[in-house]
Amino acid sequence: MGRKTRRWLLALGLLGSLTAHAGSPVWAIHGDHNTVYLAGSVHLLKANDSRLPAAFDHAYGGSKALVMELDISKIDQMEMAGWMMEHGMLKEGTTLRATIGEDRYRRVSAEAARLGIPMEAADMLQPWALGLQLIELQYMKLGFDPQQGVEQQLQQRAQADGKPISGLETMDEQLGVLQGMSYPDQARFLDMIVTEMHDVESETQSVVTAWRTGDGAKLAALLSDEYKSFPALYRLLVTDRNKRWVPQIEKLLHGNQDYFVVVGALHLVGDGGLLDLMRRDGYKAESLN
Repeated sequence: MGRKTRRWLLALGLLGSLTAHAGSPVWAIHGDHNTVYLAGSVHLLKANDSRLPAAFDHAYGGSKALVMELDISKIDQMEMAGWMMEHGMLKEGTTLRATIGEDRYRRVSAEAARLGIPMEAADMLQPWALGLQLIELQYMKLGFDPQQGVEQQLQQRAQADGKPISGLETMDEQLGVLQGMSYPDQARFLDMIVTEMHDVESETQSVVTAWRTGDGAKLAALLSDEYKSFPALYRLLVTDRNKRWVPQIEKLLHGNQDYFVVVGALHLVGDGGLLDLMRRDGYKAESLN
C-alpha cells in the first residue's frame, strides 16, 4: 500500500493528478460571450514558496469574479467548530477503540501524542474527523501554511480588489461527504493517513514543484490512477462532487463576464474529471500557458 497511500495523502491534503498532456494548472473554456478560467489548486503552501504560477495572474486579471469550492471569505471559525462538534463526534456509547480496532488505535494514539492531541479529545472524534486533524497538524509541523494556499491568496486579493467571491458548495456539503462514510471506510481513511504521514514531505515538495512548473508528466507519475485503490473514497471526494459542480460551471459559461474557478486539481482531469465531463457536453478546454 505504501506509495499508493502516500499519493492519496497528497491528493487529500494538497492536490490531485494532471494528465501528461497538461502544460499548465489553468485552463480556459470559452462560452458564447465570455471565458471561464478553470484552475487546479494547491490548498497548502510554505510561506517561503507561496508564489503562484504566472497563469494564475493571467486568469485572475482577466476575470470579474472568483469561484472556489467553498467561499472561504464567509466561513466563520466558530460556526465551523460548532459544526464539527455536532457532526464529527462519536455517538454516546461508541468508542474510537471499538470503531477502528485495537492495533489501529495503538498507532493512532502514538501519532496523536507526537502531534500534541490528547487522546481524551481524540477518543470522542469520528475516525474521519480525527484523520483530518492529524493531517492538518502534520502539514503545519512541516511548515505548510493554509494561509499561504492558493485559495487564501486569491480570496485576499479578490476582497482587496472588490471582486465578488462565491462557492460551488457549502461547508456542510463538503465536510458531509466524509461524515457520510461508513465506519469501516472511515477507519480505512484514518489508517491510510497514519500509515504514510511520515513520508509526506518529500513527495509533497515534488508535487508542488511539478504543479508550479506545469510539468504534467511528472505529476502524472507522482499521482497516478492508483487513487482508485480506494474507489469508495474517490467517488465521494471527487466523482460525485464533480457531477454536482459541472452544471454550475456551465451556467457561468452562459454569462457575459469572465470567471476564475479554482478547485483542487484532482477534480480537473481523468475519467469523470471536470475537463472530461465538460468536453462530453461539447466544451473545449485550452491550457493557459
